[in-house]
Amino acid sequence: MSLSRRDLVKSPLVLAGASAIGLGVGAAAPALAQSASAGAGEIIGLWPRPPAGALHPDMAEVVEQTSSTPGYSSRRMKGVSKPHMIALPAAQPNGSAMLIIPGGGFEWNYFDHEGYHIADVLNRAGISCFVLIYRLARDGWADPAAVGPADAQRAMRLIRANAARFQLDPERVGVMGFSAGGFLTTTLATRHSTPFYKPVDAADQLSARPLLAAPIYPVQSVDPAYAYGGVAPSLFGGPPTAAQIREWSPDLNVTSAAAPTFLVHAEDDDLVPVANTVRLRDAMAAAKIPVETHLFAHGGHGFGARPQPGSPDGPWLPLFINFARQEKLFA
Repeated sequence: MSLSRRDLVKSPLVLAGASAIGLGVGAAAPALAQSASAGAGEIIGLWPRPPAGALHPDMAEVVEQTSSTPGYSSRRMKGVSKPHMIALPAAQPNGSAMLIIPGGGFEWNYFDHEGYHIADVLNRAGISCFVLIYRLARDGWADPAAVGPADAQRAMRLIRANAARFQLDPERVGVMGFSAGGFLTTTLATRHSTPFYKPVDAADQLSARPLLAAPIYPVQSVDPAYAYGGVAPSLFGGPPTAAQIREWSPDLNVTSAAAPTFLVHAEDDDLVPVANTVRLRDAMAAAKIPVETHLFAHGGHGFGARPQPGSPDGPWLPLFINFARQEKLFA
């Protein structure tokens, strides 16, 4: 995949301006700002004050490059005490937006290959994107299961609060998430009205329900019979109780208010069992929620938008764009 302005090099970030509602420039992520390029996008802080509940309040943000391929960036971040979004508007916006939530096993945000690279493709379809850098359960928080969902809800509301500034229709905002980010995505799709945090300003009067959701090889169930092995230690510190399984497994929380859902998984995923996707698909279908599912024979885990012969954006992103058009994210 060719690089773009969002495959970043080390130089200071020139911000386009602070969010109308949020932390603003002064409190935005310093580690990301130091490693990002001038054209990358505006950093939008999620919260007016740093969130409470950090068990290690002095933790520092860490950004690592994981790619050894020349010219290809695949970075990850942890130590997130000031969660934020990076706004990546489409050059020719059609009024739609997607919140993109990277994965990383609840320990990292892999914001390049499951963030900026995805935004590049969606931008070309006229979809403005917002890459979420969320609090990580394994960074140490008083309520580790809720911090990611709280950040995801707040991000959806802030996108809508800033819709006019980014030339968006606030009704046409979806969410896409990968692996552990898929847990936040499926939680938004099914529990968007659950109060994961106390309201902090006027933005919290807005809906957090996505128009559609796209969990990609998602961590979804917390039932040990189907779950990714790291989910319960990350969210609960040990094996889940029956009550935790019921509360925190999105497939057990599908109602008629759930968002239409587009699912992708590889059958040979040896990290997150494909049953996560199949169980959510079955629950959505039983509730008569529009759902489209693509199971690939090969791909393993974490493939993102990996290009293939004849499909430079990977095999599933064009399918998602068709689904998004059908569900009226854009015309």
